[in-house]
This record gives sequence, C-alpha cells and structure tokens, in this order.
Amino acid sequence: MSTTSPSTVPPGGPHSGPDFRQLFDFALSPLLILTPDFVIVEVNRAYRAATGQGRDIVGRPIFDVFPDNPADPAADGVANLRHSLETVVGTARTDTMALQRYDIPAGEDTDDGTGFVERWWSPVNTPVLAPEGRVTHIIHRVEDVTEFVLVRRAGHEKEKAAAEARTRAQSMEIDLFVRAREICEVNEQLRRLNGDLDAAGHRLREEQRAKDRFIATLSHELRNPLAAATAATELLGLDMPGGHPALSVLERQLGSLARMSNDLLDGTRAVTGRLELVPERMDLRSAVESACADIRGLFGHEGRVLDVRLPDRPVLVDGDRLRLAQVLTNLLSNALKYTLPGGCTAIELSAGEGRARLTVTDDGIGFDPAQAEELFGVFMRAAPAGPQTPEGLGLGLSVVRTIIDLHGGRISAHSDGPGTGASFTALLPLAASDGAPPPARPVTARRGRKQLAVLIVEDNTDLAATYRTLLDRQGHHVTVVHTGADAVTATGSQLFDVVVCDLGLPDMDGYEVARTVRSRPQGVAPRLIAVSGFSRGADRTLSREAGFDAHLAKPLPLADLLDLLEA
Repeated sequence: MSTTSPSTVPPGGPHSGPDFRQLFDFALSPLLILTPDFVIVEVNRAYRAATGQGRDIVGRPIFDVFPDNPADPAADGVANLRHSLETVVGTARTDTMALQRYDIPAGEDTDDGTGFVERWWSPVNTPVLAPEGRVTHIIHRVEDVTEFVLVRRAGHEKEKAAAEARTRAQSMEIDLFVRAREICEVNEQLRRLNGDLDAAGHRLREEQRAKDRFIATLSHELRNPLAAATAATELLGLDMPGGHPALSVLERQLGSLARMSNDLLDGTRAVTGRLELVPERMDLRSAVESACADIRGLFGHEGRVLDVRLPDRPVLVDGDRLRLAQVLTNLLSNALKYTLPGGCTAIELSAGEGRARLTVTDDGIGFDPAQAEELFGVFMRAAPAGPQTPEGLGLGLSVVRTIIDLHGGRISAHSDGPGTGASFTALLPLAASDGAPPPARPVTARRGRKQLAVLIVEDNTDLAATYRTLLDRQGHHVTVVHTGADAVTATGSQLFDVVVCDLGLPDMDGYEVARTVRSRPQGVAPRLIAVSGFSRGADRTLSREAGFDAHLAKPLPLADLLDLLEA
C-alpha cells in the first residue's frame, strides 16, 4: 500500500508551494537577515544593489561590513542602528527608525577620496520569533531615500525630480501616518498601563492599611483576655501565699503571650517605619534592671542562670526608657528560648569611647556565622522549623534592630557555630556631657496605703471583676461600670479619687469620657488613668490631650497599678 496520500503533489508540480528563498531574493525592498547578535545570514539582490556589496558579506557582523564614515565626526549610523536592533531583540517587537544618514563603503574612487558614499535610508527592523516567543532572526528592511534628501537639500525644482520627490514624500507621509498611529497606540497602551499601575498601587496601599489595622486590632483584642488572665493569676497568688506550681506556669506562659503580642504589633511598626520613640536623658542601667526584674523569674525555671554585670557609674544616654528595656527583654527572651536547662546567660554593660556597650551572651544552640545578619530580618529564626523549635514569631530581633537604629546605634550578632552559644552586642551613643544626669531614684519603703474611691470603666466583665477583687483586697472602695455612658453618669453623681478607664468602650470611647469629666465645673477632679491595648505614642498623645493623667498598657501588672494609685 502506498504511503503517499492521493492529494500529495510531487515537488515541482503545478501546485507546489513557492520557493521562499527565491521570493526573498527577488523582493523589491532591500532586505537583510541578521542573527540576534547582528551577524548577516542572508541578503537579497535589492540590498546588494542598493549598497554595492556582494554575497561575501554573508557570515560577517553587519557593523564590520558597514562601519561609520571616519571622515564624518557626526556619523551616528552605527549607534542608532545598534540601538534599534537591540530594542527589537529586547522587546520582540518591530522598531521603525527615523530617516538615517548611513554612508556606505564604496572603495577609494569616490569624489572626496574617503572611500564612502553619502546615503540616506528609511530602515525598519522586524523580529522573527520562535514558537515560544524567542527572537531567532531580525529582518532589516531599508529604502534608499538619498535622492529625495539630496533633491530637497539642493533645492532642485526640475519637474521630474519634483515628481519623484512628491512620490517619495507621499510614501513617506504614509509611513509617517502609520508611525503616528503606532505612536498613538503605544501612548494609549502606556496610559492604560499607568492607570493599571495607579489602581494596583492604590489597592496595595489599602491592603497595607487594612493589614496594619488588623494587626493593631488583633494585638488590642489579644491584650484584653491577657490582661484578665494576668489579673486572675495575681489574684490566685494572693489567695495562695504559699504558692502553687500551676501559678509559675501561668506567669511564664502569660509573659510569653504578652511578649509575642507586643512583637506582633511592634514588628509591623518596624517594617513600616512607624515605630515611635519618647527620648529622655536616662541611665541605661535602669533599663537593664527593669528588664531583668521582669524576666528573672523565668530564668530560675529549670535551673537557668542569669548573670548581670553593671558598672558602678551611670551610663547616660538620650533614649526611650521603655523601648531600650524592650531591647533587652527581647534579647533575654531570645537567649531563654535557645538555651538548654541549666544554661547560663550573661549581661554586661560598659561605657567607653563615647559609646555604651550592651552585650547579651548565652551558651545555647548558637548559629552558623554566615547567618548572623539574617537573624535580624522579619520572621527569621536561628533554629530550623520543626516540632522542637521554640515558640515565637521571629519578630523580636527585627524590632530590636529598629529600636537600636532609631537611637543612632547598631547591633550585631556572633556565634562560632551551632552548639557554641551566641552573643548580641548593641552599641549606643552616650549622652552629651553638658546634659544634667537624671536624678537618682532612692530606694524607699512603700508608703502606707490610703483607701481610695476607685471607678473601673471596663467592658470586659472578667477583667473588670478581677480588677475589683484585687483592689478590694488592697482596701480600696471600688465601683465597676461597663460603658462610657455609665461612667459619665457615675462621675456626675459620685466623687471618685481615681477613674481607671479603658479606651475601647462599646458606646463612647474613653477619650470622650475623659473630656466630659474634665469639662465639669467641680472642685477636686479625679485622677484619670487610661488602660488600653492601644499604647502607641499617638495613642498616649491622644489620651493626654483628652485629660488623662497616665496611660498604662494592657496587660497591666497589679504592682504597677498600685504604685500609680499610691502616687
């Protein structure tokens, strides 16, 4: 059986396809085929005739065959053609060049003896694409418009020349019209793309704002139950003065949750550049002591040791006391997570050469030295993810670096390798010597407690009830309301020494409550204390402007509240 279908026509038959090579060679337009690196692979008769070249130019780079005229300092044919060809290769789109002077070699018998003949061209470069879109060749088509240019230049008015010039001009006008249409289309595409980019940018900004609002709200909502759980744990501690193993577990885990909530919110502020400082002249030793006091109990668990070495003289810096304490708390929390039971963590503070040097060293799991800089990135962790990986969000060190940078300092990490421990060193500029040192904080015995009339304004009923019980135990007279309207009514009908008010209330916010209380013409106004999960610098500014005397962040330790009440 024959394998040729009945419709097959032998080559050369009456219905065979055209010889495309022959069609190319006899095309009226001068054509040149180039590789993507601009080597000539084919040339037709019209091109050879227009340029006076033979087929020996095949296989040679086009710019070797057609260099610029060395006698013309302004020659730019090579540069302009190269740019057009590179545009075609880079974009896989046709590039139409403007009229271009590009003199061609013509031997030494030219009139001026340069070996080049003046030529003007109208070039178009078109890509030949592979199925996957890759440029495989470039079709270089030119029209010799030298005569037209020379006629226009010389001002010849002969009829034949004028007619030919008009014909060429009409052709060029058509080309210009086509090019103008192409430019209009490109401009329209650019307009649409710019519109799309603006819309995408707007969506990204809205998504960023929505994410920031979500994280801020999440952190606030987390702090409400954390505050209630923390207060309930303190209440249990009062009821069980002998202690209980479960209480220490609750204290450690609630502390971890509070730190993660802070890292979540502060990590977002660090990434977006909105972390705020409230600087003051301070002794850096106090920030170290404050952080150690908050976390020392956790180090006592499972036999870990915390060694603190502070200088005898003050280490004065201009910094945010709470933020610098947060730096050390995050570093200590990091050491605690990656140090095995029985391990040791050392803190050393020193000053010299105009800088304060704070170093936290542990004998924990360490890390690869090449990983040191990566540890300060967002969501980066020293230990690989797995079932044994300590808890955490990977935000603590990122927040640390941002705080140190905002203070004009720098922080670095070092380890000799896995299993060799790690050290983190923060350098901060010392305060100028002309500033007065902060007053010493004498250690005094707690004053005798005065019974106060306290109004608790808190919509979280568990937290409100726990606050009431804790303050009742301290001998204070406590009233609890759960809405802003009830707070306004209560303060209007009864005298209170202190009003402890949440900011996020279901009806009116705490700011409005404070403004209403402060606007009343009365004798002795109560002290107003804002307690909220919203504790940014902007939140504190708003509370101060509304009339609050203090702003405390949830979860609020009982000791801090009692200290404030006694003050």
